[in-house]
Amino acid sequence: MSKSTKHVILDVAEVLFAEQGFNQTSMRTITRSAGVNLASVNYHFGSKKNLIQAVFKRYFDVLMPKLDEVFEQLPLETGQAGIQSLFDALIPPMIALHDFRPAGTERFVLLLGRGYNETQGHLRRFIMHDYGDTVHRLLAQIHRRLPEIEDSELFWRLHFAMGSFVFSMASCQALKEIAQADFNQSIDVVDVINHLVPFVSHGISGKSLA
Repeated sequence: MSKSTKHVILDVAEVLFAEQGFNQTSMRTITRSAGVNLASVNYHFGSKKNLIQAVFKRYFDVLMPKLDEVFEQLPLETGQAGIQSLFDALIPPMIALHDFRPAGTERFVLLLGRGYNETQGHLRRFIMHDYGDTVHRLLAQIHRRLPEIEDSELFWRLHFAMGSFVFSMASCQALKEIAQADFNQSIDVVDVINHLVPFVSHGISGKSLA
C-alpha cells in the first residue's frame, strides 16, 4: 500500500530535521525531497512549527503510554540504585522505538537534542500541553528517589544527562565502529545505552561538589 502524502511528508521531514536541524531545513528542501508542493504541506500541517510537532507526535504517542506503564509498576528505591533502576526500566520503551521507525531510538533522541539546542520554544509548550502529565510523573519519580537534591541542582544534572544521551546517540555508529576496531566488540544501540545508564545515574545522584 502506497503511503499517503501526509505520511511521505512526515517521513522526509523527520530524516531532514534529524540530519540537518530544524533551523537549517527549509520548507523548500522538504517539498523537493518529498516530491510535493508547498500547498500540500500547508494543507496537511499549516506551518513548519506544526510539521515539527507532528514529527514528534508520532514518537510521543508510542513512547509516553509505555512510560506511564513503567511508572505504575516500578517500586520505590532511593539514591543512585533507585535512579539506575528507574533508568533501566526506561530502556525497553526507548528501544521499542526501533520497531516503530527505522533507527527510531537514535533518531528520536537526535530530534530531541536538535529541539533543545536550537531553542525551539514551541516544542516545550507542545510537549507540556500534550504530554505534560507523563513528564511530571517522570520528574516526580526522580524527586522521590533523590529528595535531598534541590530543584535548581537537579535541573543542571538532568541537563548534563540529556547532553550525554544526545551525544551518545548522535555518535552511536562511530562508537560501534571504534568498539569493533579497538576492542573487537560487536555492539548495538542497546549496548551503548546499557553503558550509558550507570554513568548518567551516578552523575544525577552523586554528591554535589559545589
